[in-house]
Amino acid sequence: MGIRVKICGITKQEQGSAIALLGATALGFICVHRSPRYVLPQQIRAVVAQLPGHTTTGQLVDRIGVFADADIAEISETVAIAQLNGVQLHGSEPPQFCRQLRRALPQIEIIKALRIKTPEAINQAKRYEAVVDTLLLDAYHPHALGGTGKTLDWSSLRKFNPDCGWLLAGGLTPDNVLTALAELQPSGIDLSSGVEQAPGDKDLVRVRQLFEQLQQRG
Repeated sequence: MGIRVKICGITKQEQGSAIALLGATALGFICVHRSPRYVLPQQIRAVVAQLPGHTTTGQLVDRIGVFADADIAEISETVAIAQLNGVQLHGSEPPQFCRQLRRALPQIEIIKALRIKTPEAINQAKRYEAVVDTLLLDAYHPHALGGTGKTLDWSSLRKFNPDCGWLLAGGLTPDNVLTALAELQPSGIDLSSGVEQAPGDKDLVRVRQLFEQLQQRG
């Protein structure tokens, strides 16, 4: 399969474990209070405690906490309680904040999400390439940070080739993921609403369909 697959908006222990077993390489947990997918750090820890280790390495999948304009103290506390190994910044955090967070959490993957409203907005990615591990490109929505089901204009991203890894998000589903990956070569993909029955309630049939599609890709 050869691509990173992050399933975001996990809220239930049994779904987190099942999705890891189906093949996800990362699980995302929403740490933004106003989100319908919000989970407390202690709830995340309960999910993480039940995650199965990799069949050969014993390692857990990546556990990514999603924040929006939180302060470093809150992020650091959540990382410690929830046993996260990655932080996704989904607000308006500037590059300087990313540098400060890197100093505070040197062993943690930092992902900066950019909501792309216009093709020109892609250019702002350059400001972050040197200060984060991974970029994530999501569709713009005026009232929601993510999980909206809106897709990006994939054709506008054909020349996007940052100096770090990047994840494609925004309206991906088992039905359109191969079309997206035929146009683009991201390091990974991020799905939330495209594999849900309701916000925070994943549809394991859809998740299985996603991995079946990706197996076709080889």
